Amino acid sequence: MFVPLHDGVPLRFMRAPYLTYALICACIGIHIAIWFLHEPPGEIAVMAGFGLIPSVFFGNAQLPIEIMQAPGWLTLFSNVLLHASFAHLVGNMLFLWVFGDNVEDAMGHFRFLAFFFLCGLAGSLAHAVMNPESEQPLIGASGAISGVIASYLMLYPQVRIWGLAFKWIPLHVPAMYALGAWILFQFMSAFIDPQGNVGWWAHLGGLATGAALTPIFIHRGVRLFGRVARG
Repeated sequence: MFVPLHDGVPLRFMRAPYLTYALICACIGIHIAIWFLHEPPGEIAVMAGFGLIPSVFFGNAQLPIEIMQAPGWLTLFSNVLLHASFAHLVGNMLFLWVFGDNVEDAMGHFRFLAFFFLCGLAGSLAHAVMNPESEQPLIGASGAISGVIASYLMLYPQVRIWGLAFKWIPLHVPAMYALGAWILFQFMSAFIDPQGNVGWWAHLGGLATGAALTPIFIHRGVRLFGRVARG
């Protein structure tokens, strides 16, 4: 397990990564709002109604009538803004805080926003296709953030990242090693623990989409792997 803390890469094209901040605030605000529902049944209803449940999405199951169900297409996106616990939220937001600003800087505000939700969409679809009978809601920004991680790795493979391994071992290593190991762990886990409580295929779908979209979404002249990707 790797937790990023800091990278120190300065912004080149913008004053501040406003949409990275906005996404973090949205996720935190939604989590707090759901927490104020107090009673677990209310929280569960939100997670079930706005999370992505593959069996419901494909029409193989139905939610109880008392749960307000969002349209299927909407749950492909709305699940990205929900989190199961405070620890789940903090973990995802740390990754977005450390890596999102530089990816947003390389793409521009609104292209980054589109990139984020397209990676989230791809992660949602990958999870649903690989787990079509699942009745467990998929929630969390991990698929979208996996796309951000793939993009950051392509943009800054040599940048040294401060972080923690296994929660307490301090690291200061190049992104290609820290994030490369993280990505390898996602691939291994998808096959070792396919029916677990983590949406590994959402992570892989986001990673693949982030890698594919990054050369298209970045500013002209921005380098990938040390080379100019767009002239």
